[in-house]
Amino acid sequence: MSIRALKSSFIVSLVFFMGMARAFDPQATKPAPPTPIDEKKVELGGTPWNPEWDQIVERALPLEMLSSAVPQGVRRFCPRFYEMGETDKRAFWAYFFQALAGAEAGLNPNTSVPHTEPDVTKRDAVGGTAIRTEGLLQLAYADQRRYGCDFNWEADRTLKARDPAKTILQPKNNLECGVKILVNQIIVRHKALLTRSGYWSTLQPDGPSYHVFAQQMTNPPAACGLTTKSTIDKSATTKSVHDDANRSETPK
Repeated sequence: MSIRALKSSFIVSLVFFMGMARAFDPQATKPAPPTPIDEKKVELGGTPWNPEWDQIVERALPLEMLSSAVPQGVRRFCPRFYEMGETDKRAFWAYFFQALAGAEAGLNPNTSVPHTEPDVTKRDAVGGTAIRTEGLLQLAYADQRRYGCDFNWEADRTLKARDPAKTILQPKNNLECGVKILVNQIIVRHKALLTRSGYWSTLQPDGPSYHVFAQQMTNPPAACGLTTKSTIDKSATTKSVHDDANRSETPK
């Protein structure tokens, strides 16, 4: 074999193995910023959002959730979404699900709520009982059949409603299921991010629970380029207060 052919073969092999190494590299992740409810819980000594939950969300995201297939409504919360790198996009979605969990369950992974209102009281197709919404994202056992979520009613049926051992309450299972539900909505079904036909009432625009969610979406990753209003009162007369207000409004 000629020297040129050997070099060519070496380069092809090198590119191949570099590609394989890249394919097996863990996805680059970064922690999401705290939502307002997370900051408040820290101040009060409560249980905050666990940074490991960010990684669960980020690793569960299919590539479509980092692409132009994401509907334009994402710009409402992350104006630079389409210009950001994949790592920042993953961090945004981690923040998004933190905000959703804040609005749905107050960031409490053991939340289990029975529905009693006549318009929403239904029988769970899996458990045969009145529907409860459970966990960080307030999901139901029926989602196991609908979306392939890792819930096991047979294993959970004898456990107490808020027993953290329940498969539906385990943050990994709950968050990964939530990612599947959102992917089905905005990627598979090509629905808007905010729509009245969405799974969560918190993502249905103009409703009271949506406003709770929107209040949590005010501190996304800096890469999003979201300009938020300062909470500092500019009517105050001291120069230091004005300077602080101006600095807080300067994009990072």
